[in-house]
Amino acid sequence: MVHLYSPAVQQRCVKLGLTSPERIRRNSLLFKAICVPGYISYVLGCVYAVNGAKGFVQGFWQLLVILSVMNLMDRFLVDGYWVGHTNAWTIPGTEDLKPYITAKDKQKKWLFGTVGMAVIAAVLAAIMTVQ
Repeated sequence: MVHLYSPAVQQRCVKLGLTSPERIRRNSLLFKAICVPGYISYVLGCVYAVNGAKGFVQGFWQLLVILSVMNLMDRFLVDGYWVGHTNAWTIPGTEDLKPYITAKDKQKKWLFGTVGMAVIAAVLAAIMTVQ
């Protein structure tokens, strides 16, 4: 999961021989190819199959709420607590680079999490309305 860390952490891991740039790229691509479609399928299944949303507005609001809650859980519990305040994600030899998720990275994630989730919800709801 080094591909989720800052470039400085990635470079240190390569320097320490823990991984390679090719492996980081490969893992990043695999993560995007497997997790993103799975994530989208899960959310769409919850909204349209389980909750029975009909049309754009119902789908959009349910998608927005679910995506926003998931984003908040990721920001506070995963990034804020688990990665930021435990040793569970510590990579030996990179302790001096903590916090692994920098303030700049957190700003990007918050921006994407608030604006991006609304855009994603709208796009997914529009796609589901077309069918």
